[in-house]
Amino acid sequence: MNAQPAVLEDQQQRILECIRDFIQERGYPPTVRDIARELGISSTSVVDYHLKRLEQARWIERDPRSSRGIRLTAAGARGLGLGEIVSVPLLGDIAAGEPIPVPSSDFSLLGVEETIELTRSIVGDPQDLYALRVRGNSMIDAMVHDGDIVIMRPAEEVANGEMAAVWLRDREEATLKRVYWEGGRVRLQPANPTMEPIYIDDPRQVQIQGKVVMVIRRVR
Repeated sequence: MNAQPAVLEDQQQRILECIRDFIQERGYPPTVRDIARELGISSTSVVDYHLKRLEQARWIERDPRSSRGIRLTAAGARGLGLGEIVSVPLLGDIAAGEPIPVPSSDFSLLGVEETIELTRSIVGDPQDLYALRVRGNSMIDAMVHDGDIVIMRPAEEVANGEMAAVWLRDREEATLKRVYWEGGRVRLQPANPTMEPIYIDDPRQVQIQGKVVMVIRRVR
């Protein structure tokens, strides 16, 4: 049987709700300074004090090695009506512009830098999901901007017009585009009227790595 978190003081409730809202909007936890700024609290020591109380009350967990090491516990997430919190690994960057060279031989093999926190009610089955940070603005008409996070599901095939992470074998480059199979060639179409599509004459050079299932907007 899961123990229920203790009843909160008003300030702790505000901080907890701030953590919840921050994660929902950005996909990663706030720092102590983020919380202080969001709530207009002048002292980070005050925020830290209440975070310790929330941790003691089992609403949150904290990783002292990370400034963004705040995590809602399962009981805390339920108490806020979020359901289960799942972590999706952020594997690196993907170009939404001209393809960019990627270290090693495959962007999906990059070491995990951090994770994106989402609720199961939003993502459904989190099995095999991964996240990439977008570089470039070739997909702005698809509401994907530089600095946004795309949540990907592994896929080896996509239908015409689906947005996918594409590995170009001969160039050893990756890009994020809408994919169109046009007979003997592949068109990688940006969603930006100022940019031209990329045509790949040899479809064997195109390897689909995954398709976009969700976009997390960077607050501007």
